[in-house]
Amino acid sequence: MIKREAIILLKEEAQNWIDQNKALFIEISDKIWEYSEIGMKEFKSSKLLADELEQAGFKVERGVAGFPTAFVASYGSGMPVLGIMGEYDALPGLSQKAVPYKESVEDGAPGHGCGHNIHGTSGIAAAMAVKYVMQTEKIPGTIKFFGCPAEENSSGKVFMVREGIFSDVDAVLSHHPKSTNLAPLINKNALNSVKFHFYGKAAHAADSPSDGRSAGDAVELMNIGVNYMREHILQEARIHYVVEDGGYAPNVIPSYARSWYYIRAPERAQVEQIYQWVLDIAKGADLMAQTTHKVEFLSGCYNTIPNKCLSRLVTKNMREIGAPKYTEKELTWSAELNKSRTAQQKQEWLLRSKRPNWEKQMDVLMDRSIPDPWDEGEKDGSSTDVGDVSWNVPTLEFHTATCTIGTPLHTWQFAAICGTSIGHKSLLFGAKTITLSMLDLFTHPELLKEAQEEFLKRTDGKEYQSPLPPDLKPPLD
Repeated sequence: MIKREAIILLKEEAQNWIDQNKALFIEISDKIWEYSEIGMKEFKSSKLLADELEQAGFKVERGVAGFPTAFVASYGSGMPVLGIMGEYDALPGLSQKAVPYKESVEDGAPGHGCGHNIHGTSGIAAAMAVKYVMQTEKIPGTIKFFGCPAEENSSGKVFMVREGIFSDVDAVLSHHPKSTNLAPLINKNALNSVKFHFYGKAAHAADSPSDGRSAGDAVELMNIGVNYMREHILQEARIHYVVEDGGYAPNVIPSYARSWYYIRAPERAQVEQIYQWVLDIAKGADLMAQTTHKVEFLSGCYNTIPNKCLSRLVTKNMREIGAPKYTEKELTWSAELNKSRTAQQKQEWLLRSKRPNWEKQMDVLMDRSIPDPWDEGEKDGSSTDVGDVSWNVPTLEFHTATCTIGTPLHTWQFAAICGTSIGHKSLLFGAKTITLSMLDLFTHPELLKEAQEEFLKRTDGKEYQSPLPPDLKPPLD
């Protein structure tokens, strides 16, 4: 074991290296923010990250798990094998300039309303910093960066897990921008993503309606059935849908219509139970509308398995580094952005978070605190394909404060701030936190052992089976 004093010096060396190279990482993050490519189409973003790692001496395998934009970058050899995940997909319709008021770069275009331009860049910055220290100090082991596409589709990592991409990894860390500095222990929902294609018979809606059978009616009837079903499923479940195709004109009975559903619940088995009920409702819609339908399963993911050992480690290192400080100009910018959110909206956000003493956060603009996680055992309505990784290897995705407290993800506000110096500070803070935590895991075998033992205890008797059909390929279109 390396002595404590030597580890402190290693950590200082790593932080200094990140500071010396911060201009590069800010430039990369800003480029990905400008690209704003949606899931499975992140060609420029993925190439930029992979190219930088390759130039830094990593061995890069591109196009893994059937995704042109997925890759794995590796450095070193032998055990332990530690992984860092990064994402880089944007969200449709959230194009936004880096200004504190709503103004799109291009109307209807994608934007980084979930901060994945920061997510992927903080990951490669940490991987490169860890590699630098491993190389200069002759630290044994392997560091891997996983370029993970299409998180917003809850797809990329699920396919990567199915293909064994994470099978040799001992622990994984990931960093996600949010509005708090937190290493959470909350359970995110499992999910199924599925489309329903209904087929009827076209006819003139006024002249010969009896000749037609409306696929649009079938979609509506299915939606009505699902909405009545909501009363009888567990409270924590979430079901949302959109009608992607409902017909072309009121006087033409639609021969084709399509809906897209997300079905979520705290446990994988609960998702499957609700999903089977939804399938039956689709069959019932056919009986009522005299149509037929086809089910297109796009993707599914598991709930997340927390890891308290990794959470403690990350929290310790966040405190060791210290949360970013903001200039007067940055605080003025944030205050202007904050005008787009009401006090009631902020209060509701804090109440949903169940944060202890949440009232004290009502007057906080940018959260610089680094609290212990308060959310163990709580259920989160959202889902992420990080869950499937966490069922196969000790995993933690932590947060750093990027936006004003109480600002939710998937908003123009979040997209705006991720292209500013405030977002840059979150990026560097996240990168340093991953780096120091990785160095601790490389140099303290007992920490890694503790994280793995906790993982085995939490998953004891629970078998992971991919939610994907064996023959399902990534939905690249």
